Amino acid sequence: MCPLQFPNAACVASGRGGGLGAKMQPMSLHFLLTAFVVVLAPGTGVIYTLAIGLGQGRWPSVAAAFGCTLGIVPHLVAATLGLAALLHTSALLFTVVKVAGVAYLLWLAWQSLKSGGVLAVDADRKPEAARRIATRGALINILNPKLSLFFLALLPPFLSGNPATATAEMVAMGAVFMAMTFGVFILYGLYAAQARDWLLGSERVMRWLNRSFAALFAALAGRLALERA
Repeated sequence: MCPLQFPNAACVASGRGGGLGAKMQPMSLHFLLTAFVVVLAPGTGVIYTLAIGLGQGRWPSVAAAFGCTLGIVPHLVAATLGLAALLHTSALLFTVVKVAGVAYLLWLAWQSLKSGGVLAVDADRKPEAARRIATRGALINILNPKLSLFFLALLPPFLSGNPATATAEMVAMGAVFMAMTFGVFILYGLYAAQARDWLLGSERVMRWLNRSFAALFAALAGRLALERA
């Protein structure tokens, strides 16, 4: 029997009254507004994108935004297929991913403080390869075990209730959420890159920025460490 609140591919396959020709309902304005508010709220990905924009400029910040958006994909897939619940019913698996995520955030905090670190804001810093920046951004979201549960809670309430289109609706809403994430993160990054020249003219400001980013990543690591499955 498929739980109504967490539809997945298996549920669609066994649903009644639907078929391959079933049409999806238009995406609700309520979902679009909710998703936009969620994306707009600053989180770990936004902080990372801001740090890259300030430290390396415009195009590196776009790579950071892309990486953070790409890191959402595994969690969306898990929520769509009903696998997200498995992560949160396995204390061992949840703990392993959580510990890895905490360690990674603490590493980012250290890289903000360390002279020449990958996130250190430095006026003379040369941009890194876009692939490296995007990979680090993707890992921020991939190593956050709470993200899959977030999507499991966010998307199903906006489904039409037709089992035949549940998976397609989840995919469509996930794609819209990712597009919003990418667009908003690019704006954050471009804003930081625009302020780069003005802020990096002062050694004191650069030290303050590096310490602030380090403190934020450390605080986020602490919050993640306290999360429970």
